[in-house]
Amino acid sequence: MSDFDLDLRAVEEHIDDELDLEGSLVLGVLDGETPADEWLETISNGNVLILNVDGDVNELAAGFARDIKESGGELVHFRGFLIVTPPGVDVSTERL
Repeated sequence: MSDFDLDLRAVEEHIDDELDLEGSLVLGVLDGETPADEWLETISNGNVLILNVDGDVNELAAGFARDIKESGGELVHFRGFLIVTPPGVDVSTERL
């Protein structure tokens, strides 16, 4: 067997630094009833939105989509849902 030295404490400290995320998954309905500012505030607080889209996604998300993208967040429309993430939270679509 080879001589392999792994410092698990150093690894754990690094992982803790990398995974210092705050926020929640917030479920909702994107139907025009909720003001765009409310969705923006939810994202700015570090939350991820999972919104059931009830209507035209482009029209309904127009009030906040550009601000999300410009701030480094992501928007992904998938199977009738709009997933909106804050900066630093990526959505992987590799398995689609």
